[in-house]
Amino acid sequence: MKKRAMLLVAVLMMVLAATGMAQTLRVGMECNYAPYNWTQSEPGEEAVPLEAGGYADGYDVRIAKRIAEELGMELEIVKTEWDGLVPSLMSGKIDCIIAGMSPTEERKVTIDFTDPYYESELCIVVRKDSAYAGATSLSDFAGAKITGQLNTFHYTVIDQIEGVQKMPAMETFPAMIVALNAGAIDGYVSERPGAVSAMASNPDIGYVTFAEGQGFEAAPEDVAIAVGVVKGSELTAKINGVLAGITQEERSALMDAAVAAQPLSE
Repeated sequence: MKKRAMLLVAVLMMVLAATGMAQTLRVGMECNYAPYNWTQSEPGEEAVPLEAGGYADGYDVRIAKRIAEELGMELEIVKTEWDGLVPSLMSGKIDCIIAGMSPTEERKVTIDFTDPYYESELCIVVRKDSAYAGATSLSDFAGAKITGQLNTFHYTVIDQIEGVQKMPAMETFPAMIVALNAGAIDGYVSERPGAVSAMASNPDIGYVTFAEGQGFEAAPEDVAIAVGVVKGSELTAKINGVLAGITQEERSALMDAAVAAQPLSE
């Protein structure tokens, strides 16, 4: 009986291979960080259904779809809290992280990263009627109450602002937007696409960018976005091959489309 069972398994595997049944690429992301990723209640042309209900969309989703398609795999988006992404990857619950994550040296100790699939710049999101809306340098934020997302590079760079009131880190960008509108904080650190996204759905919000030498100091990898994979994964080279075929113009167009498609955008 044991030999017969093994034979049946072998035959099944050959049948699956012959029919070309695609493997599943399980991608982890917050689905709460527009325009990189978000959750919506209605289906859309680019949206991917979530197991728990709703649909995921955003720049990360569109990059994930491109990767899965090129690799001949079915895409599954696994909605995961930010702090749970790396543990989920290491435990095998997901195959990779595509979540607006920067390949920082600290993270590289634990996981590997592909080549970047987007590069941005850091800014500070503020209210348009704020005293800080006209700021042009970090020194203008002396005394300001500034925060960033928990366990991100964004939060650590706040220390570069002399005299700043560094507020406790927050778990999500929507939570920071609520705090900003309520006056609990004067601003929060973000990448430019995230700031544009916040402004699109919150007309009272704006953001401050800085001329060279007046803003945050950051290593190139800190403002780049890459796919997180387990150490030594064969996916690294495969995904890099896909990313190499996506031009800078295509990436910019994908981001512009994601910003325009986000919920509540104008």
